Amino acid sequence: MSAPYRILVADSIALDGLLPLSDDPRFELVMRPGLSGDDLAAAIADADAVLVRSATKITRASLARADRLKAIGRAGVGVDTIDVDAATERGIPVLTAPAGNSISAAELTMALLLAVARKVPAADRSMKAGEWDRKSFGGFELYGKTLGLVGAGRIGGQVAKRARAFGMNVIVYDPWLDRERARELDVQLAELDDVIANSDVLSVHVPLTDATRNLIGAAQLARMKKGAVLLNVARGGVVDEMALVDALRAGHLAGAGLDVYEQEPLPKESPLRALPNVVMTPHLGASTMEAQQNVAIEIAEAVRAALLHGDRSKAVNAAALTN
Repeated sequence: MSAPYRILVADSIALDGLLPLSDDPRFELVMRPGLSGDDLAAAIADADAVLVRSATKITRASLARADRLKAIGRAGVGVDTIDVDAATERGIPVLTAPAGNSISAAELTMALLLAVARKVPAADRSMKAGEWDRKSFGGFELYGKTLGLVGAGRIGGQVAKRARAFGMNVIVYDPWLDRERARELDVQLAELDDVIANSDVLSVHVPLTDATRNLIGAAQLARMKKGAVLLNVARGGVVDEMALVDALRAGHLAGAGLDVYEQEPLPKESPLRALPNVVMTPHLGASTMEAQQNVAIEIAEAVRAALLHGDRSKAVNAAALTN
């Protein structure tokens, strides 16, 4: 038998999910999470594939000696921590696991919405301080309110289903969503400006690209209803954070629920931390046992198929590699 494919696992990934690779003698897993700089580049140089989550950054320098590398696997959907252009230039597919964390991210979106709507974190802090202050924590119902989705793919679609179960009306801006799928989700398609202007709650579910960076900026926030709520469980750079801070401080928006930030970890001095009408979590969208196992299995199977059969169907740069 020829030498096994060497798979560098450069982030903490659920081991149970890597069974499609670890149970096969044709693959050797090398567990080295936390590498960066020259150490990461050296480890990649000796690997046939590398698996990452969101902590390890695969830069152009990381790939400088990657003559042996045949695949980069991202246990998740976002690739903003991977230099896809550099990988493409070397003919390396960048594989993702887009389906595994959809439910977890959608459920966190609803958790943030409910927390903002009913002021749960502030009420909890008040109770633990020994208070009984009912008058300070009046909220609003979701029933009958309009949820605007910017993006209704795997995660946005799951959010739409849950919002409809709460009795919300759902309007969607998504150029890729066809009318048949919109009917299945029981949502109304609209242009971006209309979604922004008519939503009581605006939630973004798009990847971070050059086209979506600061998609929700000062002008868009100003067009939102006074007293509306913004949710972001997608990528931090999609929303202009300083513009959001201004809108919240001015009282134009009633609140925001955020799981992602332009800079992660979020700097201690970020003005978002001081705003009482913001509920924040530290990028927990995929932080459930089920999601971690699901994305690990999905990416392990994708890498396995790529190495054994040349299958690049899960590659975000598949089209560029075939040109």
